[in-house]
Amino acid sequence: MHIADILAAQRPTLSFEFFPAKTAEASEALFETITDLESFKPSFVSVTYGAGGSTRELTHDLVVRIKKETTLDPVPHLTCVCHSEADIAAILERYAEAGVSNILALGGDPPRNLEGYNRKNDAFQHAADLVSFITKFNNSHSHPDRRGFGIGVAGFPEGHPSTPNRMLEMDYLKAKVDAGADYICTQLFFDNHDFLDFRDRCRIAGIHVPIIAGIMPITSAGGMRRMAELAAGARYPAKLMRAIQRCNGDEEAVQRVGVHYATEQCRDLLEHGVDGIHFYTLNKSQATREIYASLGIRDSIAVRNS
Repeated sequence: MHIADILAAQRPTLSFEFFPAKTAEASEALFETITDLESFKPSFVSVTYGAGGSTRELTHDLVVRIKKETTLDPVPHLTCVCHSEADIAAILERYAEAGVSNILALGGDPPRNLEGYNRKNDAFQHAADLVSFITKFNNSHSHPDRRGFGIGVAGFPEGHPSTPNRMLEMDYLKAKVDAGADYICTQLFFDNHDFLDFRDRCRIAGIHVPIIAGIMPITSAGGMRRMAELAAGARYPAKLMRAIQRCNGDEEAVQRVGVHYATEQCRDLLEHGVDGIHFYTLNKSQATREIYASLGIRDSIAVRNS
C-alpha cells in the first residue's frame, strides 16, 4: 500500500525496522522475529541498506520475502553513496516488479573498506537528489494500476551530524520534501522535547508532511554505547543515565529500565499527537512486545479510529 494511503488510514502509524542478516541461520531467526511481530499488525516495516549499498542483495531478498510471505508492507532503504543513476533505476525496477510500494531515500555513508572514497563520483550528492530521481521515475513509469513509489526521508531531532547550522539543516530537509517526499522518519532520540521542537520548527519552515518519531529501547549498557556511535552521538538525558547507572551492570535491570523509558516516551508522544512511532528493533521482538503490552497501543488506536 502506498505510504500516503497508510498515513491517511492509520494515524498514528506504528512501524518496525530490521536490518538484513548475513548468514542463512541468522536470516531464518530474523524472519521468525518478523513473523512474530506481524501479529501486532504494524503499519509497515522498513529494511536497512548497508553503507554504500554493501547489503544491496540481502536487503532486496529480505524485502521481497516479506512482501511474498507475510501480510506486511516492506519499505526498503535506498542510499545515494556508491550509486549511479543506472544502479538506482535498476533497483527501482526490481522493487516495482516485486510489488513494493514505498522507498526510504537516504544520503548514506561510504563503506568502511573504501577509505577516502570520493563522493564526487556519485550521481546523487544529497538525499534530495535521490528523492527527485525517484519522483521522475514515478512520473516516467506511470500506470493505471500503480501510483509509483511513496517516498520517505530522514529527519534529525538532535541535529544532523554534518550540518551544525540548524537553519541550513531545515533548508535541506525542506528541499527533500519539496522534491517529492511523502513523510519524514526521524533518527532515534531520547528526549521528547527535542522531537517536539523539531516538529514545530518543521511546521514553521513550511514542512507539512507527516513526521514519524524513531524510538529505540535500550536493552543493554553495551548497546547503549554502540547506539551513541551509530546514531552519530545520540544525546542521553541525565535522568536516563542515572537510571542505567543504578542498575550496577545488571543487564536484566538495564533492559527493564530501557523498556520502561521507551514506553514513557511513546506514551508522551501519543499524548502530543505524534503522526507515527517507528521502532528500531535491532532484529529483536521482546522489547517492542513489552512496550505494546504496556501501552495497549493497537487497542487504543482501533477505538480512536472507529
